[in-house]
Amino acid sequence: MNKKISTLAKNLRKNSTDAEKYLWKHLRNKQLEGLKFRRQEPIGEYIVDFVCFEKCIIIELDGSQHAEQQKKDFKRDRWLIRQGFKVLRFWNNEILKNIEGILEGIMHESLNHPPLTPPIKGGEYLGH
Repeated sequence: MNKKISTLAKNLRKNSTDAEKYLWKHLRNKQLEGLKFRRQEPIGEYIVDFVCFEKCIIIELDGSQHAEQQKKDFKRDRWLIRQGFKVLRFWNNEILKNIEGILEGIMHESLNHPPLTPPIKGGEYLGH
């Protein structure tokens, strides 16, 4: 992994927004249906806000700056989707005002999104 992107991810973890801190409080330590989430995780040349590798779900929190960078976000989301991820985007104010609804939506998507590594014949799962 690129040292520069790794350092940037570490700094982003240290300087989380209020919305990121609030959502992380509900996702950390496998609190949501036993799913393990990581925050500010490098994937390719991007750093995603939250990711569950087991279910291939990425959660992005958007502040007002994202209204001006929609093309950039679209390109990034397309790349992540091609890697097998489902990208969920929420506005920061949604997180702060409707955390229960957001968590319900994340759980729904995690139940409906298959893992990246499909089961092999015979039903044995060898995902990581």
